[in-house]
Amino acid sequence: MESKISFWKLLIKSHWPHWVGGVILGLLNIILTLVYKPWSVTGDIADWGFRVWSSLGGHPELLYDYFQEVGYESLLKNPVYNEQTILNTGLVMGVLLATALAAEFRIKRIKSGRQIILGLAGGVLMGYGARLALGCNVGAMIGGIASQSLHGWVFSIFLFWGSFTGVILVRRYLTNTRY
Repeated sequence: MESKISFWKLLIKSHWPHWVGGVILGLLNIILTLVYKPWSVTGDIADWGFRVWSSLGGHPELLYDYFQEVGYESLLKNPVYNEQTILNTGLVMGVLLATALAAEFRIKRIKSGRQIILGLAGGVLMGYGARLALGCNVGAMIGGIASQSLHGWVFSIFLFWGSFTGVILVRRYLTNTRY
């Protein structure tokens, strides 16, 4: 009985090495690619944005170039019961469950208005860039590597160096902190 309790405590309460999470995520993505298609996040977020825009009186179907590239069927799907929404909701719920089980869930107080502005600006720039590229790091890197495509590895190298450079620039020029 003691060994079962210690196994579950080790599994849920203790910190896993990052590589274990990476291996599990990679294997799950390979399975997803084999049974469905590579995982994507930003396409579904764009679809939800188009639905909201349409419900407010907008006409997303007039974005001819975008829909020539991705297809109009995304606007015809059920907004709640489609595969990508279920996967993305499962991701968020899984992360919340994992952090709650490990007693790591915390709501942090926002320290300043500058933090809100930086967060919103970063989110808008990342979302805009992901739509321009027709994919984000999940589709380009994880999906690319899971489908054993060279572009996933190339993307990973540039993502690392771009993120590293971005952190240095933000810390030096926007938050006034140094390493």
